[in-house]
Amino acid sequence: MKTFQLSAKPRTSLGKKATKALRSEGLIPVVLNGGAIVDLPYTGTLNEGEKIVTIDNAGTKGLITTDLVVSQEAVRKLVYTPEIFAIELDVEGKTRMAVLKDIQFHPVKDTILHIDLLEVKEDKPVVIEVPVKLEGHAEGVKAGGKLTLSMKKLKVRAPYTAVPERLVINVDSLGLGKSMQVGDIHFDGLELVNAKNAVVCAVQLTRAARGAAAAAAK
Repeated sequence: MKTFQLSAKPRTSLGKKATKALRSEGLIPVVLNGGAIVDLPYTGTLNEGEKIVTIDNAGTKGLITTDLVVSQEAVRKLVYTPEIFAIELDVEGKTRMAVLKDIQFHPVKDTILHIDLLEVKEDKPVVIEVPVKLEGHAEGVKAGGKLTLSMKKLKVRAPYTAVPERLVINVDSLGLGKSMQVGDIHFDGLELVNAKNAVVCAVQLTRAARGAAAAAAK
């Protein structure tokens, strides 16, 4: 997976008014999730922009998250692309690795309103969507069928350092009228977390293929 370098600053002014002011300046509020889990009440010291979110009903455990701000221009090549990245996040000289978790767009203008990032560690698996690329010449296509891709991305679970830029699937043996499901696909070091029976790709019967099959049957 490629690395994308992104600079961010801590955000201490929260609330609707402050957020609106940021967006008017071409800035985007960001939340970095995946920080340390701590006991509550917390007696340690939080860095600028950090806050604690309670994660259990009893109120005894909390997760440290960080509120940040980035510019629209800085994330353009990160967001408007089919590629996936490990994000090298620079927060006032301190580097933290993250992946893109969620993006909220304006319903009309299509500008970015909010970004959620997930902090990642080399020894901790992460779930991320990876683009699919089909390679080869399917047997069913040779017989007159049409190859279709139903799932352009698949969710994988693995340490971020093991996640590839794309999942390459060979379709040479895929016959006419046959499909390939998630459960049929395997990659070393990766766990696919989509439903096993979800269809990834298939060779559909075309009108020409049906005609040829009917003619051969006579």
